[in-house]
Amino acid sequence: MTVMAEHTSHMLVEEFEQIASTQPETVTLEFIDGRIEEKPVPDGDHEEIIRWLQERCMQQRPDLWLYASGRGLKVEAYRNGRARPDGVLALKAHFAGHGEWSDPEGVLMAVEVTSYDGDTERRDRKEKPAAYAAAGIPVHLLVDRDAGTVVVYTNPDPERGYYADTHRVPFGEEVTLPDPVNVTLDTGILKNYVR
Repeated sequence: MTVMAEHTSHMLVEEFEQIASTQPETVTLEFIDGRIEEKPVPDGDHEEIIRWLQERCMQQRPDLWLYASGRGLKVEAYRNGRARPDGVLALKAHFAGHGEWSDPEGVLMAVEVTSYDGDTERRDRKEKPAAYAAAGIPVHLLVDRDAGTVVVYTNPDPERGYYADTHRVPFGEEVTLPDPVNVTLDTGILKNYVR
């Protein structure tokens, strides 16, 4: 089976969900900004970053869990989209009883880690922050391996589809993820997970 990495579409979200439900395990699809996109398979460093972030969150906020199994989110306000963040922070057991695609209500933070591909600029730095802001997710964390920075987006404006505040720190500095997350990260270890 050949899957196109990107295809501009006028398809209904229900049609996308039907296609996504039949995809093989080796393919992960998203529907963002009217496009079907294949999400890159994470490399080992990508997975280590998510594991590290899970540990930090568990240590400081044992009431929360960073779901990193490709939890599907409905990013409705953004062209009836469907996204699979690299991580979704919510209360433990928040997604119990949910299907493949969950409403973003109750999600405290969406996490993305950049991949080394040509779509990173558009997908991870533009479309995903806009989608998560439009969905009202309070905090979006972008671990930008190309730039060697951690970007924290806060104060979503769902009407306009952007985050009002953006805070960037280079790997090696400490960053605090604000309410409702309340986790402080020493980002020095991230230097080990870049090319």
